Amino acid sequence: MDRGWWWLWSQCPGLGSARLRALRSVACQYSVGPGELWSWPVQRLCSVLSWPQSCWLSVERFRREHGEAPQIKVPENVLLPGDQRWPQVMDRLDRPPVLLHHSGDSSLLDLLQQQHAVAVVGTRAASAHGLAVAEDLGRTLASMGWPVISGLAEGIDAAAHRGCLDGGGRPVAVLGTSLERVYPRHHEAFQAEVSRKGLLLSELSPGTAMNRGSFVERNRLIVALAQALVVVECPERSGALISARFAAQLQCPVWVVPGDARRWSSQGSNALLRNQASPLLEASELAEHLGAGPLMSASTTIVHDALLNAIGDGASIETLQGRLGETVDHLSSQLLILECEGQLVCEAGHLWRRRRL
Repeated sequence: MDRGWWWLWSQCPGLGSARLRALRSVACQYSVGPGELWSWPVQRLCSVLSWPQSCWLSVERFRREHGEAPQIKVPENVLLPGDQRWPQVMDRLDRPPVLLHHSGDSSLLDLLQQQHAVAVVGTRAASAHGLAVAEDLGRTLASMGWPVISGLAEGIDAAAHRGCLDGGGRPVAVLGTSLERVYPRHHEAFQAEVSRKGLLLSELSPGTAMNRGSFVERNRLIVALAQALVVVECPERSGALISARFAAQLQCPVWVVPGDARRWSSQGSNALLRNQASPLLEASELAEHLGAGPLMSASTTIVHDALLNAIGDGASIETLQGRLGETVDHLSSQLLILECEGQLVCEAGHLWRRRRL
């Protein structure tokens, strides 16, 4: 029942994460539940919480509207602090979210709770090279069993998620809008596909108006849920740089794809390389560092066994394509995984062989 009361308190205008955290502290200090706090006279609440008068007026108006015994129904797609699947890392943020709304495969919440995902971010106005790299990263991470987190924005975000979907992976999009809104508008079908095959998250309640600041704020959530952050391409003033600052605060490793030194859209990401970010020249480096992800399945093992058998004493990717009937992109990602695991080597002439023990 406490969960329902906390949900109700979270809907009160004027109560953000800091004030709700203070309210929880009072509940703990006086060994009372949120339902009991609801019935406390405003004078008693004022004596333990130093909120401005305007806030107390809002609280009183809200309590009058709902009455002393309100009918509370928490939406099924809401995650609250204290819930079993609530990511504890959120509580380390300076401004933790009050709650999270989700749509899609809720089993992914278990992985996000443990930060078993990789974030890929960058500029909306990316070069063709940046888009290709982001898509390749998404595809490679998917083939290795890693959920790919991004913001579903135009440019690098969308490319990383498309690569993830192409690789049969599970994208996780943290939105800067409420779940029922789509931005940019032409991403409607794309956002629906991410929801079907992965997960959408937002800290904004349904009906919340679009706000430029919300797109900046969602960056902290993207980083908090990730085991590593990859910045593909971004200019000197970019939300991706804000993500990198959050990563530094949370001690999340940052990888940067070096860009054209003369291109404006790479100035910000290149500058990160001066600040202890690791350069990422090939997706294989990240794959080798992270290893197999949490979504690596038994079916993938069967695919790898078939690939190893097809290689025999040695084979080119073209030969493997003829033997297995798979696409070059799919074969490349699987060969990369086996190379990172130390099972294969790529010799001169792009001939793949089993590693000799």
